[in-house]
Amino acid sequence: MNYYTDVLKKYAVFSGRARRKEFWMFALFNFIIVVVLFIIAYFLIAATHSRLPIALPYLYDLAIILPGLGLTVRRLHDTGRSGWWFLIVLIPFIGGIVLFVFEVLDSQPGDNQYGPNPKGIGPVAAPSIQ
Repeated sequence: MNYYTDVLKKYAVFSGRARRKEFWMFALFNFIIVVVLFIIAYFLIAATHSRLPIALPYLYDLAIILPGLGLTVRRLHDTGRSGWWFLIVLIPFIGGIVLFVFEVLDSQPGDNQYGPNPKGIGPVAAPSIQ
């Protein structure tokens, strides 16, 4: 649960780097929360005969846009790419696939222009022969 709350604490932070695990754990918690909100909305609609509760999961999605965008930008930074690569999702079908591949890639080893490696692992040095 710390992965989720840590992202919310960095509500609109677009600088730095985010590990792959942080990104995907946040995505998992978001998925679970949205499913639960849809189930609650379904039962509220059945009980009240009103369509208003269907807004619950959508209001949550609206509230989570900035933290999610900030996390995505930090994840792109972790792979050594500019956060502007997020705009590739505007290309239908292909853009989403390319962004997904970028999000799945491992961290760039060592420090990069966006900050130190969040894993705390520097570049692997070749053993010296003496």
